[in-house]
Amino acid sequence: MKATATDMLQLGGAQKEERPVGRSIKRGFLGSCPACGSGRLFRSFIKSVDACSACGERMDHHRADDFPPYIVVTIVGHLVLGGYMMTDLVLPLSTWQHLAIWAPVTLASSIGLLQPVKGAVIGLQWALKMHGFGGEEDRPEDVLPKRDPSA
Repeated sequence: MKATATDMLQLGGAQKEERPVGRSIKRGFLGSCPACGSGRLFRSFIKSVDACSACGERMDHHRADDFPPYIVVTIVGHLVLGGYMMTDLVLPLSTWQHLAIWAPVTLASSIGLLQPVKGAVIGLQWALKMHGFGGEEDRPEDVLPKRDPSA
């Protein structure tokens, strides 16, 4: 991965890459590589690329799992429920009319937010060096290091 002088910090003779969380989340939300900002993050709707085509940063070891859908459900649920309640106060609509309005809004906004939210989660994981983005593989917290039997 190529890093500019502004992206590197000098710490006691060792260089450490700067990974601002906000910038990484924004780049992921926009569907670009959280490391360089120029490569694509997704090769299909919610399938991430194996590695960035611009900087070579690996993306195949991220662990977004079910977190993006939970975030999308929370956001869309609050917005749709608020919209439903405000509409119900202003317009006397039947249940079927509300269903005809809010079911498509819920479906479209959920599908529309899923990829950007997943990109933001991947960007967050990259910025915090989670799940292999820090250069070392994940190990379960409850696994103790192997002890030497002769000790």
